[in-house]
Amino acid sequence: MKMYIGGRWIDKSQKIDVHNPYDGSVIDTVPKGDAKDIEAALQSAVRGAKVMAAMPGYERYLILKKAADLINERTEDFGRTITLEEGKVIAEGRFEASRAVQTMTLSAEEAKRIHGETIPLDGSPGGHTRLGFTLRVPCGVVVAISPFNFPLNLVCHKVGPALAAGNAVIVKPATDTPLSALKLTEVLLEAGLPPEAIQCVTGAGGEIGDALCSDRRVRKITFTGSRDVGEHICHVAGIKKVTMELGSNAPVIVMPDADMAKVVEAVAVTGFANAGQVCISAQRILASDRVYGDFLDALKPRIEAITTGNPMDEKVKMGPMIRERDAVRVNEWIKEAAASGAKVLTGGERKGSLHQPTVVADVDPKMRVSCDELFGPAVAVTRFHDIDEAIASANDTNYGLSASIFTENLGWAMKFAREVESGNLMINWGPMWRADLMPYGGLKDSGFGKEGPRYAVEEMTELKLVCFNLS
Repeated sequence: MKMYIGGRWIDKSQKIDVHNPYDGSVIDTVPKGDAKDIEAALQSAVRGAKVMAAMPGYERYLILKKAADLINERTEDFGRTITLEEGKVIAEGRFEASRAVQTMTLSAEEAKRIHGETIPLDGSPGGHTRLGFTLRVPCGVVVAISPFNFPLNLVCHKVGPALAAGNAVIVKPATDTPLSALKLTEVLLEAGLPPEAIQCVTGAGGEIGDALCSDRRVRKITFTGSRDVGEHICHVAGIKKVTMELGSNAPVIVMPDADMAKVVEAVAVTGFANAGQVCISAQRILASDRVYGDFLDALKPRIEAITTGNPMDEKVKMGPMIRERDAVRVNEWIKEAAASGAKVLTGGERKGSLHQPTVVADVDPKMRVSCDELFGPAVAVTRFHDIDEAIASANDTNYGLSASIFTENLGWAMKFAREVESGNLMINWGPMWRADLMPYGGLKDSGFGKEGPRYAVEEMTELKLVCFNLS
């Protein structure tokens, strides 16, 4: 596939191979962008931003709604593309494509709802002869840097609101998974998006990311990825608006009154979907010592029932990790925990990029498998004595993206909601749940700013105050 810059599809002599994570085969190639491509993209985006700012909201709505309809018509193709380049099982690939339809539809609706508010200036001394109101206007050029693990929907969460708000957008998809973003670009152009309103530049983030993020023509950056890369972007960005969706090591608190069947199912689903490569995957399972043994006894056979293999096989429930070196890292952390006294209850082995679904019990919270972001198909189980200890343990991390509790006790649930330091709080389900319309974002080192089309549009617009002197 080619990249899209300046209203044209561009090829380059230098290529990047896009690999199937399952067998390592090359499924396509994309151009390797360089500094000249970035400059061309920026110049084009500046022109595109003027076109988009002048476009009525209803016209932006029509374009985004048509794009959503086109994705819906091509769900199977998008689903297969996601699975082939990312490695999640085909059912998850199709589901991501269906979510992208929702994200673009929601973004389309928000294009019609951008408004300001009246300001009661008469409430200020000397303000009774003045009329004040606010206007929301586009930022201008938005840079959207997306991760590998949701190569379509997380791009839509950036591109959809950016265009709805009247911006031009430069997409930098993950190097491992650029194909879905390029297909989305094709869809948007087919839907009638002005040619210079979007650029999609492929290449190594370390080579082109800094040039995009530091440029003064860029007014807004929206990034999803690791904490360390996010911090680096913040350092180089300069004075511009930034949204950071970063990492996590999401805790799950299992209280003694929890519905054990519900807990086990939720941990299996939210801990091992996409081979655990989700920033809100269940990672740290904090189980009451009153039900600790019963929980492990129920969890073990459920996790052992998760079949692994070729993600294109409809019967397979968990595919490979994105790269073999990531599977190696996960395996090293598990073995390190076992060597320090933890117990591998099931799993613990890998073959290439396929890692077995793994449960590690009796985990010390200071072990890396618990205190760092694992981002792989394993959960670390630790016991606690009471709700205060559980909450303290849940908060004992630099992250704060998502957390969950299982309990039938309303008091415990509300204590969890008030005291746990996390942007997303789930009660009686695992931490890996997101409705595409909700405000989504983290606390602490998990980032700042919110996604979800309504909230992202606010992040991607500027507020102007207008004051009429009526005397």
